[in-house]
Amino acid sequence: MDVQINTANNLDGREAMTRHLESEVRERLSRFESRLTHVEVHFGDENGPRGGADDMRCVVEARPAELGPVSVTDHAGSISQAATGALGKMVSALDRTFGKHSDRKGH
Repeated sequence: MDVQINTANNLDGREAMTRHLESEVRERLSRFESRLTHVEVHFGDENGPRGGADDMRCVVEARPAELGPVSVTDHAGSISQAATGALGKMVSALDRTFGKHSDRKGH
């Protein structure tokens, strides 16, 4: 499973954050690793220097083998909170996606 982390240029500590977030993505999605070809994560600060509540956005897109991409988004006050929320949503989405395909009668 390839993991790609994309951040906006205006976020502080991008390199350390990217390493930490990549390990978090791998850990949280590890049980799906054999079924995913690629996971892409996008972080951004929607309000920039103006600030504001819940202005950090995290979009996670997973590409299951032989299925269409699955994408989720979460907004929070920090990058860490947005990542945690988005990865939780992704685990639920992948459970539903793979459950639908494996629970079919006769398959």
